[in-house]
Amino acid sequence: MPEIERFLEVAMAAAAAAGRRTLAHFHPDVAVEAKADASPVTVADREAEEVIRATLERAFPDHGVVGEEYGASRPGASHQWFLDPIDGTKSFVRGVPLYAVLIGLEIDGRVEAGVAHFPALGETVAAGSGLGTRLNGRRVTVRDTARLADAFVSFTDAASFAAHGRDEAWRRVQAATAFRPGWSDAYGHALVATGRLEVMLDPVMHPWDCGPFPVLLREAGGFFGDWNGVETIHGGEGVSCSRALWPALAPILALRDDAESTPHVRSGA
Repeated sequence: MPEIERFLEVAMAAAAAAGRRTLAHFHPDVAVEAKADASPVTVADREAEEVIRATLERAFPDHGVVGEEYGASRPGASHQWFLDPIDGTKSFVRGVPLYAVLIGLEIDGRVEAGVAHFPALGETVAAGSGLGTRLNGRRVTVRDTARLADAFVSFTDAASFAAHGRDEAWRRVQAATAFRPGWSDAYGHALVATGRLEVMLDPVMHPWDCGPFPVLLREAGGFFGDWNGVETIHGGEGVSCSRALWPALAPILALRDDAESTPHVRSGA
C-alpha cells in the first residue's frame, strides 16, 4: 500500500474509534469544565484524544503528535499529526451534531493526509495528496460558483471578527456575498470541501483546529490557508474557498482593522 494511503487509512480508523467514544457522552447532561483559556472541555474530549493518540502511537511510533488536550510529543519529527478530538465542543455540550473529530498529517511542513469525521451526522470527509477528497467514500469537489455575489459564506462566532481586528473585513464580506449562515467550526470548512458552501471564515484558529483542511480543500480543487493566501495551519486564522473565488475574496480580506497598510496578498498555495 502506498505511504499516503496507509497514513489516511490509519487516520480514518482513529477518527472513527474516537467518534464512537464521543457519542457515548453526547447528551445534555455531560459535565463541562473550563480550561485555562475559558474554553470548555469534557471527558469526551480527553477520552477521544487518548484513543487517537494510542492508535497513532501503535502505527507510527516515530511520528510526532500535537493535540488540543495533551499537547505535543516528538516535536522534531518530520511527520507531525495534528488532532482535535472534538472540534466544536460548545456545539457538542448543547447537543448540536455539527462537532467533528479532526486529524491531519503534516510532512515536512505540508499537510498530506487528513480526515474530518462528524460522528453525530455519520459523515466523514477524507483526503490524501494525489488521492482526491471523499465524503463517505464518494469523490467530491468544491462548488463551481463563478461570482462572489452568488456565494454562501459561513462563520463560527459573529463576535469573533471584531475581537480579532477583522470586523471591517467581515462587513465587506457580508456586503459582497449572497447568504451568510452560521454553519460553524469544522463543519463549515467541510461544507466548502464537499461543494455545499463557497466560503468559510475563521479569524482565529490553532493548528489542531484545522489540521486536515489544507489537503481536504486542495484535493477538492479549493484552498485553505491564512487570509493572505498562504496555505498553512499555522497562520492563526483560516479561510476555505474555491480557487475560482479566491481572486475576488482576497482583496476583501486583506486589510486588518488595525493595519496601517494592506499586506501583500498571494494568489493561494
